[in-house]
Amino acid sequence: MPDRGFRNDMKTLKIAHFNESHPNPICEFCGEQFTSNIRLDEHKQKECTEITQPCPLVEYGCLSSVRRIELGDHYLSDIHQNAIISAVRRLSVKPAHDQSERGSTMDVDVAPNIAGSLATTTTTSETLSTSMQEVYEAINTLASGTQTLNDETLRVSSESVRLQSSVESLTQELTSLKLSIEEQGAFLDGIKPNQEILQQEVASLKQKVDDAQYVSYDGTLIWKITSFQEKMRDAQSERQTFIYSPPFYSSPSGYKMRARLYLHGDGNARRTHMSLFFVLMRGPSDAVLKFPFNYKVTFCLYDQTPQQRHIIDSFRPDIKSNSFQRPRSEMNIASGIPKFFPLAMIQQDGNPYVRDDMMFIKVMVDFGDMPKTLLPYALSLNPGLPTHIQQLFIKQETERRAQQQTQQTPTSPGTRMEVLGPPQNTDTQLIQQLVVTPIQNTNNDNNSPQQSPSPDNNGTLR
Repeated sequence: MPDRGFRNDMKTLKIAHFNESHPNPICEFCGEQFTSNIRLDEHKQKECTEITQPCPLVEYGCLSSVRRIELGDHYLSDIHQNAIISAVRRLSVKPAHDQSERGSTMDVDVAPNIAGSLATTTTTSETLSTSMQEVYEAINTLASGTQTLNDETLRVSSESVRLQSSVESLTQELTSLKLSIEEQGAFLDGIKPNQEILQQEVASLKQKVDDAQYVSYDGTLIWKITSFQEKMRDAQSERQTFIYSPPFYSSPSGYKMRARLYLHGDGNARRTHMSLFFVLMRGPSDAVLKFPFNYKVTFCLYDQTPQQRHIIDSFRPDIKSNSFQRPRSEMNIASGIPKFFPLAMIQQDGNPYVRDDMMFIKVMVDFGDMPKTLLPYALSLNPGLPTHIQQLFIKQETERRAQQQTQQTPTSPGTRMEVLGPPQNTDTQLIQQLVVTPIQNTNNDNNSPQQSPSPDNNGTLR
């Protein structure tokens, strides 16, 4: 036993080994450090994924050496699958061979007793042979199924690769289509304003072409209004409250004018009367024309039956109104007769003013100050006659009436002129039959251009 002094001396001694360096062991495959070699060995045997090891079926033909982390992929490879089939077939044959060797040894050892156990041995051998045959067939079936599965796996893998390639191609095409659609959308957005402008220009050109078909250069216009019922419905629903006539001129270098018609009325006359207005337009020769415009305007709604009881009304412009000054824009403010004709009469079935869904209105600018009593005659002349022929007949009728006035009492100012029938055409003259009916209150030639009384009877001249 060491004494106390020895033990004290030992405690004071320094252990040199503790001052030496002790490096931790490192796995040469993955580079991981460990505190002991024992722990390193355990890591190599069970954990290291980078260590290379031979295939477990090396004795059956699979000679590959793979990293532990790649064993799963290796097991699915063709080489390993073929090795599995080889191993199964070999193992299925080996038990029968071992049984045969065991039987031979038994015959030698138990030869003295062979007679007693021969029947039992034969039966057992046959049973084992039958069982092994069944096992062999099952193994072959499994091997065939495994091969089929391998082939199917390869097919599915190839199909998957093909589909993946197709998906990538379709994705690229979809991206390209999206870009193309966006570009086309931007292009359409860009041309949409231009399209609207072109549509407006086409509509304007169409209107000009339509207007050019009916252009007149003698201060008169016969306005044919088609699709009357449709236009009336549009006016009633306020989709289009008014319509314009084609422009017409007083002469080739004269005033440019047009009419504006409110089929369902305008202002105070809405829903009770048709409103008819005259519009002075900016023309190419305005610089040399005289303004304000101061010529009487006459409107005539044609009776399309042989009775020819036309509705006639006229007004003289107010020269102080802006409506008759030189136009500074495309059109001046319209002015005319708000209560031109009662809606109750124009909407009657079978009325003589709308036939075949058409209505005719004549606008006439009187530059010669025609007497008011002569208007029914002038408006009853055949519109198909040339203008100079109509003027000739009007002149002859004026002279005839002047001769009659020298032989009878002049007609009082308050008279109503009704056209009982159309003038009869002859080779030399037209005779207008008139009936003079006195009335109490009539308008003079200076009817208001904003509002006028409603027509009294068919063919009434105001």
